[in-house]
Amino acid sequence: MRILLARHGETPWNAEGRYQGQEDIALSPVGEAQARALGERLREVPITRAVASPLSRARRTAELALGARAGMLAFDPGLLEIAHGTWEGLLASEIRARDPQRLLDWRVRPHEVLMPGGESLQHVFDRAWPALARACDGLGDDDTLLVVAHDAVNRVLLCRILGIPFGKLWTFRQAPTTLNLLEGADVDTLDVVRLNDCSHHTALFGEAVHRAL
Repeated sequence: MRILLARHGETPWNAEGRYQGQEDIALSPVGEAQARALGERLREVPITRAVASPLSRARRTAELALGARAGMLAFDPGLLEIAHGTWEGLLASEIRARDPQRLLDWRVRPHEVLMPGGESLQHVFDRAWPALARACDGLGDDDTLLVVAHDAVNRVLLCRILGIPFGKLWTFRQAPTTLNLLEGADVDTLDVVRLNDCSHHTALFGEAVHRAL
């Protein structure tokens, strides 16, 4: 079984550095172009099943990535981005002025943070891992699953697969429309084959980053 775990394309709030969480922010023109580039990269890749977060930025990314195959796309709310609560819509500078200690903790010890009126990383994992398992159910050795989700969702899933604590989730990147290739017999035996591969829109030494949220 192969899993292509992707992140959605850039949104205006990503570009501005705003915390968007579960606010339903659409792709920017840059994000649409990134998603189309992902679709071109996947055009000849056989995809058995596709599941996305229901938020429009993930849904649209998945639709553009699938192209003519978009009819297969299903949605799972377990893949929603972390709920940032009262941080949503704010710039990091605004949060620094209002909630400085929690923002520092989010950067240094993210696994200990409960978002104000929102979720923790453990909350995200507790719904996202079962969502991944549901998406994988019944897939065979030669099947390929496309999952389009979000930054925090991808990070907690990858931490579990890599066997590292959530406190280390800032030690790798998840660029817009990045691909992570996972392979294994089932969801509990996955290996990370490729991590943060965004060569469809960024050169090897290019700046494939966003303002980390």
